[in-house]
Order: sequence, then C-alpha cells, then structure tokens
Amino acid sequence: MSIGLLLITHNDIGSSLLETATKMLGFCPLQTETIAVTHETDLDLLRRQAANMALQLDRGDGVLILTDMFGATPSNIARNLQSPGGTQVLAGVNLPMLIRVLNYAGLNLKEVVEKALSGGRAGVMACPPPETKS
Repeated sequence: MSIGLLLITHNDIGSSLLETATKMLGFCPLQTETIAVTHETDLDLLRRQAANMALQLDRGDGVLILTDMFGATPSNIARNLQSPGGTQVLAGVNLPMLIRVLNYAGLNLKEVVEKALSGGRAGVMACPPPETKS
C-alpha cells in the first residue's frame, strides 16, 4: 500500500507540475488527482469534490495534499481536509518537492512529508552566474 497524492492549485499549476514530473520519471508511482481552482470555480462544489477525492485516494496509508500558496483558496480548502495521521497538507509546491514525493512513494506519510519539505527547500536557491572562460 502507499499514500495518495492530491494537488489543489490555482488554474493548471498542479496538473502541469504532475505532467512534467511524470514525464521526467517515466511513470507516476502514486494514486494521484489534481484540482484546479479558477475564478469560475463553485467553491462549495470544489470543497465536496476535494473531500471525495481525498477519501478515494486514502487506501489506508493517508493522503498528502500539495497546494501552491499558503493562505489562498487552494490551501484553505486543503487545510479543512487535514486529519491527524490521515491527511497532511503542504503549501508552496514546486517541481523539486513533487519529484521528491514521487521518488519516495514507498515511505509512510510522515516520512514522505519530510522528504517533500526537504526537496522543496533545497530546490529554491539563487543561481550563481556562469563561470567565464579566460
């Protein structure tokens, strides 16, 4: 068994990240769903949809929900789905974070959360200028 993964993001950020990560890895090792929040979204419908998806994704090992920005609608919807030991929410999803989650798909929820956080942090850096050749 493994955890489920739900991405709740603005527009198609989540599906674009998932598509990119899946192409990089050649497959997606987790049961995964995405939800796009747009200006036209019916928030009550979206809340029910997110709750149903989280329930479907949880096969007993929990669900990790990744959102794009803390305090915005996607993370607010996700935070209402948290349950101790069952569903964990991380905001600030980026490609390194998602790759880390998919690379460590066999770990338990707590361990995947730690890997995701470390991958997300390590993936944000100031890029040094290229070396000049003399």
